[in-house]
Amino acid sequence: MTQVKFRRICLIILDSVGIGEMPDAESWGDKGADTLGNILNSRKVNLPNLQKLGLGNIRPFENFSAEGKPLGSFGKCALKSNGKDTTTGHWEIAGIILEKAFPTFPEGFPSRIIDKFVAETKVPGVLGNVAASGTEIIKEFGAEHVRTGKPIIYTSADSVFQIAAHEEVISITRQYEICEIARKILSGVDEVGRVIARPFVGDLPETFTRTGNRHDYAVPPPGENLLPLLEEKGFDVVCVGKVASVYDSLGVTEDLPAKNNEQSINQTINALQDDSNGLIFSNLVDFDMLYGHRRDVEGYAQALEYFDKRLPEIADALDDRDLLIITADHGNDPAFRGSDHTREYTPLLVCGKKAKQGVNLGTRESLSDIGQTIAENFGVKIKSGASFLNEI
Repeated sequence: MTQVKFRRICLIILDSVGIGEMPDAESWGDKGADTLGNILNSRKVNLPNLQKLGLGNIRPFENFSAEGKPLGSFGKCALKSNGKDTTTGHWEIAGIILEKAFPTFPEGFPSRIIDKFVAETKVPGVLGNVAASGTEIIKEFGAEHVRTGKPIIYTSADSVFQIAAHEEVISITRQYEICEIARKILSGVDEVGRVIARPFVGDLPETFTRTGNRHDYAVPPPGENLLPLLEEKGFDVVCVGKVASVYDSLGVTEDLPAKNNEQSINQTINALQDDSNGLIFSNLVDFDMLYGHRRDVEGYAQALEYFDKRLPEIADALDDRDLLIITADHGNDPAFRGSDHTREYTPLLVCGKKAKQGVNLGTRESLSDIGQTIAENFGVKIKSGASFLNEI
């Protein structure tokens, strides 16, 4: 086994927690976007633990001060890839720089896709075919779906083709089969990042509820990325929440399911308490899914406070040879217009009981710098990124 500086590295993605527009934001329609800035500058948000790590040292905020002697190292990362979605950000961390963004369909999917989908899956038609919230669309179309058997098709700001169906109308096995067919159809110029089964249950629109039988069908990433490289070297790659699905489970040695921030934090702590050796990779989805897309500034602020409150538990679960890295995958400013992701830098906070404190890691050229740091620690190398391992 390779001699390592840190026995384990725990990487936590605060999904969509951006820290200000990137220089090319205007070309994405995102000039002025600032997820953390527009939250912290507009209200008093209680984040004492993130503050101690150095969150306020990354850049100035109006109602959130810098720490005199931060306990962690701090900086921010640019997104070098052409995109601003979940898959793009996560893949870049693993060393995959996308020159071409995954396609999105904010006006719904064209007939060339829907017609082929209906023909090949042999469903009686589809409902929806719009960009929408998953909870709202089953309220709107759920009853008609139950009556007609037509699956509900919808998308979001992400590059996704989502299929919602009642488990008693279309069985789980059949739902997964339909998704597999859709995944084959959505190729070439229409190759979305993920096809997602979104099963639900309930008797009335008011009681329709999504179940835990969600299943993602991602585009498989190129094989030479951080996760399989670690797995091939004999290291553990423990993924929490939606992380495994984003990488199509390639290189994942253990997948710990989690539906929300609370569960992801609990599973991360569980993973840290286990005797593992390698990478623990977690995603906290609520920031993006529940608050960013819905432009809920207050909810977003409360979610940040909840994470901050739980942060000491995560820190306490680290042993002397563990390293914690906190970042994001893109922005999703809840104070910005529309409901799309926003092209922003991501915060970078790094800490550990044997790591240096107060190091300014500056503005990193790519999220892949994080992946390269992890790679170097475990004796491998990914295609992109500049490691900051020696700085911490």
